Amino acid sequence: MKLNLSKVVDRCRLGKLTNLGKKGAQVLEFPGCLLYTKTGSPPHLTHDTLQVIKGVPTVAQITLSTLVELHEVLEEYKQGIGKFIGMPDSVLYCSVQDPATSCPSGYNTNKTVSIWGCGGRMEMTPSKFMSMQQALQPNWFQCLSDGDTASGETSRKRAKKSVDRSLSFLDKCLQLLEKSPELQESVLIGAIEGGDVLEERLRSARETAKRAVGGFLLDGFQGHAMAKETKLSLMEAVTAELPEDKPRLIHGIGKPDEVLECIERGVDIFESAFPYQVTERGCALSFSYDYQPDPEAAVLKQNWTEDAGGNGSKKDKDETSKADLEMTSFEIFLKDKSSWMATTQGTPTVLQRMLVFTKCIIPSEVVLDKCPSLSFGDSAKIPLFRYQDDFGPLVQGCSCYCCQNHSRAYVHHLLVTNELLAGVLLMMHNFQHYFSFFGAIRDALRDERLDQLKKVISKQALCSPLY
Repeated sequence: MKLNLSKVVDRCRLGKLTNLGKKGAQVLEFPGCLLYTKTGSPPHLTHDTLQVIKGVPTVAQITLSTLVELHEVLEEYKQGIGKFIGMPDSVLYCSVQDPATSCPSGYNTNKTVSIWGCGGRMEMTPSKFMSMQQALQPNWFQCLSDGDTASGETSRKRAKKSVDRSLSFLDKCLQLLEKSPELQESVLIGAIEGGDVLEERLRSARETAKRAVGGFLLDGFQGHAMAKETKLSLMEAVTAELPEDKPRLIHGIGKPDEVLECIERGVDIFESAFPYQVTERGCALSFSYDYQPDPEAAVLKQNWTEDAGGNGSKKDKDETSKADLEMTSFEIFLKDKSSWMATTQGTPTVLQRMLVFTKCIIPSEVVLDKCPSLSFGDSAKIPLFRYQDDFGPLVQGCSCYCCQNHSRAYVHHLLVTNELLAGVLLMMHNFQHYFSFFGAIRDALRDERLDQLKKVISKQALCSPLY
């Protein structure tokens, strides 16, 4: 793996990672992201549907926590996880934990790191960890580390312990790496720990940089426990200590505005778990990343101007907020209830049921009302869904398969009827939209217009989520 920097603009790095893969012919542009997978497969997608998505990253992320139960199977298979999952030519990066799954805190020790798989907690020593990597045979892998410092304010003692443990694990893994014939072509990524204590973060960065690692992972910044200002200042201080000829990765950062803030502080590579989390919420990414027009006006009309006029009642918003506090202003909720239909005649008649879908006639015994739930008995209340008759694409101008062939109304129907196809179409759209966003970041850096792109994204970040 070789890093080629083509431009650095105010600490924002533009370049390529070359000589990737078994044949050394693949390239990863940065700033960029990895292809997120679960158990080695893109969520909701087959390898055939993945080929339809434009801009898929060269490097796919697999997670040790979802594959740890396959250790014995892969050891016997002996040909690595790439061929096992049908991706023999892909460049694979193995992270320790799944970024889309939160892990319990307080289970790491001086000798082990706890991995939470499908079967529960498993204690991982450096020797067991390296044995697992020998079975997986990834192109890159994150070193075992004590990153359990992101759940709240970290004491200096705990931060120091996380750095000491991580450096000890790193030294042991490097020794085992030298002796492993299966991993001679694999790149070890050193993790930088230290919680929110600046001195420990800097010590971790300096000591890790002295070791024979192929890149650096800024770990422990996921979640919202750490104050934003603290997080950004730590990133800036850490990246200043790292050599320029090796890539910098980060876990747990996915929102577009946060991605840009990290890029401004020298981070190169991100995950793509964010589109998956959006899909699981029944949402579609709809933010604009077009920095060419006036930044003050560069917001997609279909998704912001029109939607802003009909966001539903405060009661509906509160209900959705309680259901999912992670909703962001960069997505639209396609199961949105805009209003409720109530009848005073008990169980709805066939005609009243039809009105939920047609909205063509409202008989005298039916009144429209904002109601918190569907109930029967003295009165029946039927939800009216906002997107059920919206026959436009998820995002105007989007070239993804979903937007070119289906409408918001159709995806809404698939969601409310719990059809598996809903996840497939949303995942295809959300992945392509997110990958295109990183393409826009690289274009903006080449054009020296990252400030305009940041204004476009920041303007949307300040909006309320579209429920």
